[in-house]
Amino acid sequence: MELKIDLEKEKKEILSSYRGLLRVAKHSKSKEDRKQIRKAFEVALDAHKDMRRKSGEPYIYHPIAVARIVTEEIGLGTTAIIGALLHDTVEDTELTLDDVEHQFGTKVRTIIDGLTKIADVFDNTASIQAENFKKMLLTLSDDVRVILIKLADRLHNMRTLESMRRDKQLKIASETIFMYAPLAHRLGLYSIKTELEDLALKYTEPNDYNEIVQKLKKGQAVRTRFINRFTLPIKRALDKEGFTYEIKSRPKSVFSIWNKIHKKNIPFHEIYDLFAIRIILETKPDNEKADCWKVYSMVTDFYQPNPDRLRDWISTPKANGYESLHTTVMSPTGKWVEVQIRTRRMNDIAEMGYAAHWKYKGQQEGESSLDNWLSRIREMLDTNNSGALDFIDDFKLNLFSDEIFVFTPQGELKTLPTGSTALDFAFEIHSQVGQSCIGAKVNQRLVPLSHVLKSGDQIEILTSKKQRAKEDWLNYVITAKAKSKIKSALKEEKKKVASLGKEMVQRKFKSIGVDFISHNVSVLEDYYKYKSATNLYHDIAKGTISLKKLKGFEVEGNKLSFPSKPQVPEKSKKKTQKGGKIPKDTLFIGDDEKDVPYRLAPCCNPIPGDDVFGFVTINDGIKIHRNNCPNAVQMRSNYAYRVIRAKWQSQKEKEFIAYIFFKGIDDIGLVHSITQTISNDLNVNMKAISFESNDGVFNGRVSVYVYDTDHLKGLMKRLREVEGVLTVERAETADEQDKDANH
Repeated sequence: MELKIDLEKEKKEILSSYRGLLRVAKHSKSKEDRKQIRKAFEVALDAHKDMRRKSGEPYIYHPIAVARIVTEEIGLGTTAIIGALLHDTVEDTELTLDDVEHQFGTKVRTIIDGLTKIADVFDNTASIQAENFKKMLLTLSDDVRVILIKLADRLHNMRTLESMRRDKQLKIASETIFMYAPLAHRLGLYSIKTELEDLALKYTEPNDYNEIVQKLKKGQAVRTRFINRFTLPIKRALDKEGFTYEIKSRPKSVFSIWNKIHKKNIPFHEIYDLFAIRIILETKPDNEKADCWKVYSMVTDFYQPNPDRLRDWISTPKANGYESLHTTVMSPTGKWVEVQIRTRRMNDIAEMGYAAHWKYKGQQEGESSLDNWLSRIREMLDTNNSGALDFIDDFKLNLFSDEIFVFTPQGELKTLPTGSTALDFAFEIHSQVGQSCIGAKVNQRLVPLSHVLKSGDQIEILTSKKQRAKEDWLNYVITAKAKSKIKSALKEEKKKVASLGKEMVQRKFKSIGVDFISHNVSVLEDYYKYKSATNLYHDIAKGTISLKKLKGFEVEGNKLSFPSKPQVPEKSKKKTQKGGKIPKDTLFIGDDEKDVPYRLAPCCNPIPGDDVFGFVTINDGIKIHRNNCPNAVQMRSNYAYRVIRAKWQSQKEKEFIAYIFFKGIDDIGLVHSITQTISNDLNVNMKAISFESNDGVFNGRVSVYVYDTDHLKGLMKRLREVEGVLTVERAETADEQDKDANH
């Protein structure tokens, strides 16, 4: 009887969340719209009736929540709401695409087809998730709503990630940071991008996340008082001029604060731009630019601007449609404050991306602003015959980057990612121009292919018919378009060279009296340790491999064989030893916590006590990485099926090497104090130590033997207490110490 009451209560709650969806669906007010949404809701409710989420709640809550995000936070209409309500039905239930088309039409079918994930039809060398992502981008040519609904689906999954297992949380969070957050950024969905990043950080780095949230909470009251004082004179001036406006304070996201702390080594208390003041004007389309500059003038009447920090994205909007005027000004208390000035239209586009374009420009025009970007993606998909993972790496290059604006000799404006080179620009003009590029003139000055461009540069490309794409060009370019075109050209070139090598093999076979058949080619491949005949032919043509040894081979009839297989070089064995023999009983691996052989990954140098995971490599067995290893996100996102759980058993019999990097003010006796602290006070053995001093500031690097993370933390704490030492950081590798020291 009690179950019956619960089900009745659930029924009411489901109806209540459905009504909540209708209330926020501003673009779906007509009777027909409501009828279609109701029908989709009933189909989804029936299809998912026996399903529950990990948290125990009815599954239908998820599609309703996704539909709500789609309409409330992205601003889409009826078709997208129906697509969101049905997005999991074809994949998870009896419903078919034909059923969907029959009830809701071809547009909804296209969207559901794009959203339906692929079953496990790929071989296990590719990442299922990467393939899904590639397919998702292919559907862009059909309907951009596919991606917008997919992002809403991911956002709701991230919001409800608590009920998942820890390893699942890490996998989903890693995928989010790797693929979905940059995609939201590229589509101009800034609030969704920010939330995805923050939620991903909450699960990948929970301690850091909570620490930053607590610090932000602690300083909230002080910030509010500061903002009120800062904005008061601006408000008075705006009122006096008769502007209709809204002033908001936008806090910096937890993820971007964390990034500054970790990537730029800036302590929390030194991050000055913890928030930005945003002035949103209600103004007519014709007056937008003039009014924004007028308000800029008023702000700088009260506060001194930093000339290096002015960003005018009103005259030249970003490629994803973002428009705003940013300036950083000095407040009376000596703090720099970022002020963003924009109109209501610009703000909507910044928050809701392309969906807001449709609101202001009408469906057709809004979609045309996407065309430029979409055609680039299609071009990449067409020319990209590498695996899904390579594709995503290339694709991400363009998603993450900020833009620069450069000009052709005729004055035509081109948008490229920051860090683009003259060679990138050549490929941007045309792939043929790129492949025959021998140099460039930037602002009338001759520069090499690798020259990094700056906004405002005017570039003329110099070409030669004899020029061919080269392998090292891949080091000179950062755009996905250039990378994929160079790879294609190199492949073609390799094929041409390989055909010469093939002819050489045919002639050699003829001279020793054997036929050119697949068996004989396989014998050559085995002998020279090649996995493909193309690579073998290529290296023969290039002279890397000599065919003289063929005379020593045995010939039986028309078949070739060599007397005995040469021994495999012992090179790899030595490397394994160098990686360090791992003591037994220190690490439990897999769900059943077995003690199996493993190696420590040199990229992050884990030690007992670190949060770690295992990664099954193809040739090297299981490698152990730290959870915050620089490569962890990519491994978890792309090769989730090769990631296994691992945890240390606390033990103090074996010492591990760790690297510490510290900075401080140079002083007599400082080196002595540091070495004494390490070796005498704490009885820690040092492997290597070095100091260098520059203008009164010293950089120190030390390699020490420690038992586990607690031991290491204790050592770092004591080092921080040494007078004159300012910062003490753990480095992943010895190389990283050198890199940090040079900065």
